[in-house]
Amino acid sequence: MKNQKMKGVLKLGKIAGIRIEVHWTFTLLLIWVVFLDIQRGGTMNTAFMNIILIILLFLCVILHELGHALAARRFNINTNKITLLPIGGVASLEKMPEKPGQELIVALAGPAVNVIIAILLFLVVPMKNYFGLDADSLMNLLAAPTLETLLFYLFIANVMLVVFNLIPAFPMDGGRVFRALLAFTMDRARATEIAAGLGQALAVVFFMLGLFFNPFLILIALFIFLAAYSENQMVKQKSLVEGHFVKEALLTNITLLHPENSLEDVFEIILAGTEKDFVVAENGLIVGILNHKNILNNAQNGSIKVRSIMNTKYKTMRAMDELKEFFVMINNEKQRFFPVTDKTNKPIGAIDVNNVSEFLMLRTNLHSKS
Repeated sequence: MKNQKMKGVLKLGKIAGIRIEVHWTFTLLLIWVVFLDIQRGGTMNTAFMNIILIILLFLCVILHELGHALAARRFNINTNKITLLPIGGVASLEKMPEKPGQELIVALAGPAVNVIIAILLFLVVPMKNYFGLDADSLMNLLAAPTLETLLFYLFIANVMLVVFNLIPAFPMDGGRVFRALLAFTMDRARATEIAAGLGQALAVVFFMLGLFFNPFLILIALFIFLAAYSENQMVKQKSLVEGHFVKEALLTNITLLHPENSLEDVFEIILAGTEKDFVVAENGLIVGILNHKNILNNAQNGSIKVRSIMNTKYKTMRAMDELKEFFVMINNEKQRFFPVTDKTNKPIGAIDVNNVSEFLMLRTNLHSKS
């Protein structure tokens, strides 16, 4: 899923070089769990056990996402971070492997971790104490806030994680497994379209169930529907630019700013043309970029120098880079505008989302007429 920097996160540290973060909305889940427990007539002990269960479950989710990340690392795909949300975890992989066999391994690695956890818990927890009871006795036993009960709940939760994640629809792991299996016999774009369509159909079912049973399912339905749509669009775009290069969608008629230009100079350029973002160069080399947002944020001070407000942490692209790498870049970086250089690292233009969108529109029209 997949990434703009998420605000309001607590950084927990790093595991295997991967940042682990918790989004602030995770606290809402804890509050919701305690609220439900109190409504059911629970005690402080049961509320505390439920909170511990949620925390342990999300540790399992971290391990699940690490399974994906470490499997992807085998194919030279890095993971920037893992973020915990109320609906689960998100591993921000640079990209998904496009070879079906590799995607299959990466997609299955996460659920495989939960299977291992469930097997270990099955060996530790005396399951016969639970499975051999009638309904009333089982409910009484599960209501007791003990370590054994906690581990049993954790076992059930990991089994449910495996089952839920292997539903063959995007964006769950099962959807990626389904896409990978389809991609062995058809092109990736068509395989994605089928898997995404199944995911969106499932989202509609979840939405209807949420209206009648559990509102939380509505949130999951919206997440699934939008994620499936986004994945399908991304793969379609990549298929359209397959075999094309950055130089084909290049903005060449651009103004190179100098760090000593004032913002007033920039205003004149903006009003005289259509440029909104700028490459800043000095002595023939790129030293920064100036985004439209930076310009607007400092518009009240026209005398300010470009040097003081330009972004010096930026990524560039080469003219002969494959155009599909542009989508990887905007997915992993906070940029939407990239300076483009030649083999000697000298600026020859820029590329942005708008120009690539224009290129895609032209390619789509050309493709539909042929």
